[in-house]
Amino acid sequence: MMTSAQHTDTATVLAPVSDPAGPPPRRRRWLVPLLVAVLLGQLAVAMATTALRQTPTIDEPVYVVAAADYLHEHRVHYNPEHPPLGKLVIAAGVAIADPHLDPDFTGDQTEAGRHLLYESGNDPWRVMFWARLPVMLLTLLFGLVVFAFARDLAGPGPAVAALALYALSPDVIAHGSLATLDVPTAGFLLTSAWLLWRARAGRLRLYLPLAGAALGAALATKMSALPAVPVLMALAAWSVGLRQVRRALTAAAVVALSAVAVVWLTYLVVDPRLRWDPQQADAQVPVVHGLRGLLVRLLPFPEAYRDGMRMQFGLENAPWQGFLFGRLYTGSLWYYLPAALLVKTPLGALALWVAGAVVLVAVRRLRPAAPYVLVPAAVLLASAMTGSRDFGTRYAIFLPMFLAVAGGCVLAVRWRWAPVVTWAAVALVAVSSLRTYPYYLPYSNEAFGGTAKTHLRLHDSNVDWGQDLGLLADRLDARYAGRRVWLVYKGSGVPAYYGIRASDPRRAPLDEVHGILAVSDSAVAKARGRLAQLIRTSDAIDEVGHSITIYRR
Repeated sequence: MMTSAQHTDTATVLAPVSDPAGPPPRRRRWLVPLLVAVLLGQLAVAMATTALRQTPTIDEPVYVVAAADYLHEHRVHYNPEHPPLGKLVIAAGVAIADPHLDPDFTGDQTEAGRHLLYESGNDPWRVMFWARLPVMLLTLLFGLVVFAFARDLAGPGPAVAALALYALSPDVIAHGSLATLDVPTAGFLLTSAWLLWRARAGRLRLYLPLAGAALGAALATKMSALPAVPVLMALAAWSVGLRQVRRALTAAAVVALSAVAVVWLTYLVVDPRLRWDPQQADAQVPVVHGLRGLLVRLLPFPEAYRDGMRMQFGLENAPWQGFLFGRLYTGSLWYYLPAALLVKTPLGALALWVAGAVVLVAVRRLRPAAPYVLVPAAVLLASAMTGSRDFGTRYAIFLPMFLAVAGGCVLAVRWRWAPVVTWAAVALVAVSSLRTYPYYLPYSNEAFGGTAKTHLRLHDSNVDWGQDLGLLADRLDARYAGRRVWLVYKGSGVPAYYGIRASDPRRAPLDEVHGILAVSDSAVAKARGRLAQLIRTSDAIDEVGHSITIYRR
């Protein structure tokens, strides 16, 4: 146990610094909760309205059918390359929607998702909203974690600023309103880091297992959380004190064992018998050799998890295409994520992220928190930059969370202009975020031309993830009724369900393609050969959601 002197020193480190920019104490009692409610309310409204208008993105139907299969068949069958917890969260909403599921469907997971939403008598609008709702609620809860983390470090004023950076982030709003796994994974990792910071106060028996459980929740949602394991175990040891070697090792072990237990529990919740047959699940599990293969075999997780890891390595070996600043390439660029983040992060947030990181390192009273905020974010970013899929900033969605905490801490600097500069930057973020409403997915900041220009620089989930098929149907009906429509759509939706009667122009002679040509901007970015010729000989006349371009030909 800690001595009284050690406990006093630690408590001094954890005590929030005075908030010179904040209001008087009496006003603060109601002003801070009011600001928190306003910011979270704004986030809730932005996510809900976005979720209601967007058709399924490319990945969502797979997660939804996996969630429905968990509920009805209690097995790991669809989407085994990702662990079950995130889809169990989605299943909470799917259970309310209660869609009909055909357990005997024999197609792959992409076909199964389409079959569930469009071919089984279900209402895809209703199913998708309820599937997205639990992720939205989790996103709101993670906002409270951002607030609590920053308050513990620097006080209520910086905590409000941190929450504002989080709640106004276009990336957080865009991906927090989808039934996907990126935001839950990042939020659980942030929660684990915050709980480890709180463990410094001495309540180790409470916070260490909780931190391990949060880490386990991240691991049980997405395997990209694995690089954070050694970092958070080291932080657990650091929270106890490295001079006490035995207690430090015990703390790290508690976090690791708690995380492992949560992963196992997640699979047991889905299937208490832990049945796993790759052939029945139609899973192509590659053989992984070398150091990667050894690491997979050593993972203390169910065989389904290890096979999912092998499938992830197989996906990493595939020759994916990327698009950055107008360049189409095969493979990956190590600087893709930093470049994409530079485009898709509000300028005020970028400034506060950098300033906040400097403050955590340079200001003595905040320096103990730097490893808990900056190191996990840096390690996760370095890991994500080695990936082969240059598809979007969603792979770095943890940065708007961790660096929001750092950005809020700028207010703790004892400099007379700190409050003015900080709140001015937050105001810029708010203006930029509100200007892009309700098109958060294709957002880019003003330095790169704003949301309308994102498709010129990025593709896939940065811009066009299939989310605007319903909006396209409305536009075609309102402005181009009676015209022949040709469509190149990149997404999981079924155009005919939304009333779009269109043909694929790539399958018809060029001289027969006349009328309205609608092309997803991701397809425009990657257009070569026949499609490129069609676009080159057409006139762009309209756009839909900043993700689909309409041409006249």
